[in-house]
Amino acid sequence: MSTLEKIERSTIAKQRSILYGLLAMIYRQEVTSDLLNQIKDPQFLGVLSDSGIRLEKGFFDKPEAQLLEDLAVEYAKLFLGPGKHVSPHESVHHQREDGKWGQLWGESTVEVKKFIESTGLHYQPEYKGLPDHISVELEFMQQLTLREEQAWEESDREGAVFCRKIEKKFIEDHLSQWIPPFCEKVMDEAQLPFYRELAAFTRKFIEFEKQEVNRYADHLT
Repeated sequence: MSTLEKIERSTIAKQRSILYGLLAMIYRQEVTSDLLNQIKDPQFLGVLSDSGIRLEKGFFDKPEAQLLEDLAVEYAKLFLGPGKHVSPHESVHHQREDGKWGQLWGESTVEVKKFIESTGLHYQPEYKGLPDHISVELEFMQQLTLREEQAWEESDREGAVFCRKIEKKFIEDHLSQWIPPFCEKVMDEAQLPFYRELAAFTRKFIEFEKQEVNRYADHLT
């Protein structure tokens, strides 16, 4: 492999890892001041724009305290409840042929937990949420793509290809099975353009990832 190829593949993996990590933070909890600054970064807004996603003009012009409060209220209504909300868990949205879906701690929850732990990664002891929360699955992909980046940097082609194969299986078996319909529901329920547009971006990103990881994995084998 040429040095140029190694750098290119390492850079792609790094960019994917950054996006997965940022999306994981967005869905994990209410937006913080630090996270808001990352989202307002011209580079990330450029990625959104390239995907056809544009936040309402002037959205970020509100005083930061007011903006953070509005986003916290929206986050709670969308993902926490009480009352009607969009559960951010795979087992609720992943329509399985065996019918074991539509509620928390479904069969998909167990499968995700086993999948993640089979790679040598583990949930932090202080984590009290469910194993198939969207932020957990996105963070898992962040770690996989980070491992892939490191493998390319070390000229470990075999290790990088192995990471790609795990990414491909997780995207096909899990992310692509439930995140698009989840995002559709968020887009329908969101009142603020922030979560509506970020959900649209998340859906496009996962659909693009599924296409690219298939094409790229086949190319590497």
